[in-house]
Amino acid sequence: MSAAVDLSSLRKQGFQIEFLSHAEAILLVDFPEAVTELEAALGKVTIPIEEIIAGGGGESKGTQRLRRALNELGWVKTKFEVKKIINGQEREAISHEVDHVRNCAGGTLALEIEWNNKDPFFDRDLENFKRLHSDGAISVGIIVTRGRTLHENMRALVRRFVEERQIGRFEDLKIWGYEPTSKQRRAIENRVNRKKNPIDFKEALVDKFVADKFGEATTHWRKLEDRVRRGVGNPCPLLLVGLPDNIVTFHEGESALSELLEAEENEGE
Repeated sequence: MSAAVDLSSLRKQGFQIEFLSHAEAILLVDFPEAVTELEAALGKVTIPIEEIIAGGGGESKGTQRLRRALNELGWVKTKFEVKKIINGQEREAISHEVDHVRNCAGGTLALEIEWNNKDPFFDRDLENFKRLHSDGAISVGIIVTRGRTLHENMRALVRRFVEERQIGRFEDLKIWGYEPTSKQRRAIENRVNRKKNPIDFKEALVDKFVADKFGEATTHWRKLEDRVRRGVGNPCPLLLVGLPDNIVTFHEGESALSELLEAEENEGE
């Protein structure tokens, strides 16, 4: 039982795992089955590089598949309403919506996935968890985000895509579902065509894509770590999970893109 709660299989796969405020002991005693569910769902996560490129930095189909897997296991979107009533009259009402909530015999777990939001979303999540825990609504808060290796190696991953798909001009990107804006094009062309220290197209493209879509001001492990070290969310017990770079795959190719485009067409109907 302790091995499952330790999430050892995820650690072996490169996931970052951190427990705060006795979360590990609480999960061990009251939520072993729920943690096993979470471990199984996370262990299957893959994100084809094509989804990262075509999605332009938005939530990938890989993280959406994770959401569906959690929903099927009973980790469902839930709206908490906390009301203060004095002498029969409601004086205050606050609501908190959490994307994934698992109700168990031993209590309730709340989980948020922050794949690539603006980093203040961490403050929102942690403060929501703190209030819900204080009110007795949840036992542990869980946040899943880009781990250190995935964030720091994003440039290398995109560069590998550009090299393997032989992207040498803007037109080569269209078949992969991504078209830079006119502003992005100008920024790339300026770096390629400048007289002093020009760089090649591929390097300029990769730099601009990663800086715009996966910059430092987005949700990733270091930003989350900074907040919990400052005490944001304390004393709510927390489980933090960082997705590793090895969940990004390169072998799907056009099949992954076709699946992505088909899903987008279905969503638009």
